[in-house]
Amino acid sequence: MMEILNTITELSHEFGTEEYVKAGGGNTSCKNESTLWVKPSGTTLSGLKPESFVAMDRAMLSRLYAARPPEAAAEREEMVKTMMADAVKPETAGRASVEAPLHDSISARYVVHTHPAEVNGLTCAVGGQEAAARLLPDALWVPYVDPGYTLCMVVREAIVAYKAERRVEPAVILLENHGVFVAGDTPEEIRATYAGIMSVLRAAYKAAGVGVGDVVCADAPTDAEVAVWKRIMADAFGEEAAFVAVSGRFDIGCGPISPDHIVYAKSYPFEGVLSADNLRAFKALRGYAPRVVETERAVMGVGSSAKNAKLALELAFDGAVVRRLAKAFGGIKYLSDSQRGFIENWEVESYRAKQV
Repeated sequence: MMEILNTITELSHEFGTEEYVKAGGGNTSCKNESTLWVKPSGTTLSGLKPESFVAMDRAMLSRLYAARPPEAAAEREEMVKTMMADAVKPETAGRASVEAPLHDSISARYVVHTHPAEVNGLTCAVGGQEAAARLLPDALWVPYVDPGYTLCMVVREAIVAYKAERRVEPAVILLENHGVFVAGDTPEEIRATYAGIMSVLRAAYKAAGVGVGDVVCADAPTDAEVAVWKRIMADAFGEEAAFVAVSGRFDIGCGPISPDHIVYAKSYPFEGVLSADNLRAFKALRGYAPRVVETERAVMGVGSSAKNAKLALELAFDGAVVRRLAKAFGGIKYLSDSQRGFIENWEVESYRAKQV
């Protein structure tokens, strides 16, 4: 047990860098026949220790797959949360990642789920599925599904169909507008698979003339300019805008890209003339204060803590990189209103954001 926990901890640190995940994004797991050890919700991969992982009884967890969930989304997610909590073994603390059932549905001993910009340039592109079939023919592509229970059940069926056709389970699962799952029975398999994915995609971006480094920031604004903007935002939102992280202007684009971008930076930035009235009008329309604010001279992450503000700015920049890379495959594909609405109102994601 300790050997595989030490191994998944090492893999979590290796793939918990900014190249692969932002904030509390991504999750990892290991398993034997009876137990699944999975990352706790709202923790960072880079901060995990062997004792951090939540141990889950796989027999108890399997009851979820045969359950008849309520039609209403809120009731369904409450049922899932309760059944997952019941499967947590008493010797461990914490709330298991919402993706735990999906990890359990994969037979391989180790699973590493991340959201690299270079992968999401493919998964968040209008032509991503067709490009994936050409570039990564052994990968399983899953069209966008609301994360959590619904995604787990769709992926379970897709794995069964893949295995019936190819006689093996997929080592790579690409989730549209979400990220990638990589599975393997050894850490060497995980590393080799990730290296292959990144190599193929980097070659495709190079051939298309786009790259991670294409998104550049203009010169930073002056302290005097920032002070004025801070006063305006504080007037509009009070403690919700208590902290501001500032960058020189870059092309942020507009729209919901993936669950992580929505959780930490919200679906839409504020892009109008910066005034307290305009900011309040934005909140009245969208239902939330903007976490990302753009002016002619800057892009700012805004939050009730310094960490929230910093993460909002980081995810805004990551979104800009994803948008740039997606040009290689036909351009960016945003989530629909119903898809983004599920994320914005999901208790699980609210919990994750608060933990981080």
